[in-house]
Amino acid sequence: MNPKITSASLALALGAAISIAAAPASADDKMDMKMDKEKCYGVALKGKNDCMAGAGTSCAGTSKKDYQGDTWKHVPKGTCEKTPSPTSPTGHGQLQKFEEKDA
Repeated sequence: MNPKITSASLALALGAAISIAAAPASADDKMDMKMDKEKCYGVALKGKNDCMAGAGTSCAGTSKKDYQGDTWKHVPKGTCEKTPSPTSPTGHGQLQKFEEKDA
């Protein structure tokens, strides 16, 4: 077996694996930009989140309560921090997850 071909094949396979592993995160951000949407934490109702629920959940639709601080919902860009959220420290949606206050 030719060592140059084996090394090249290994390098190509490794490069492809790294590209595939990095794709989902960047694809999600590109989707947000394309849709003119942003992720807004603390505004989703129970079971209506788009993603990022707490530990032990699989993601979309898994929020356990209304206005959960570690779940987000897509909203039109520029509206998140104007959207009411009774559990948020500011009373409005947040662009980052947060620790909820009592509603």
